[in-house]
Amino acid sequence: MTSGRTADKGFTLLELLVVVVLLSIVAALIVPRLPATDSMALKSSARATAALLRYLGERSSGSKNIYRLRINISEGTIKVSRRLPSGEELPPDDPLLTRKVLESGVAITDFQSPRLGKVTEGEVLIDFGAAGLTELLTLHLATANGDSFTIAGYPQSGKVKLTAGYQEVTL
Repeated sequence: MTSGRTADKGFTLLELLVVVVLLSIVAALIVPRLPATDSMALKSSARATAALLRYLGERSSGSKNIYRLRINISEGTIKVSRRLPSGEELPPDDPLLTRKVLESGVAITDFQSPRLGKVTEGEVLIDFGAAGLTELLTLHLATANGDSFTIAGYPQSGKVKLTAGYQEVTL
């Protein structure tokens, strides 16, 4: 004997929504823990470096302190120190200037400026004074797979431009 009701086949909209929400929560928890790819590390490093240059220019002109940017191409490091009028260098008094900007797997390809030309090894020192950045600088970052970013810092305006790929920059 049949009751006149047919058996429901399939899922209700509510059941589908619950499954989608649960999958979204699981994905939100898992994705940040996945290892970063080289291109993600490069993009993050390029953005962090550009932000450091902008902040360093604003900080030096706002505080009237002289800061020195140390770009060690051979070691792949970028560090900041505060210069006293006596020439002595101290660690910066701002924690934002002490953090590491280059992630693992990202290398400094070269540095270019009108004063120094193209530098591919060793250490480059750039001073930020009361007027901020004093000369045009171009920094190239790359990964082992050939991806690269160009970071250009412009004097007086304090503008920092970030471009995917290897670009030659002129005023």
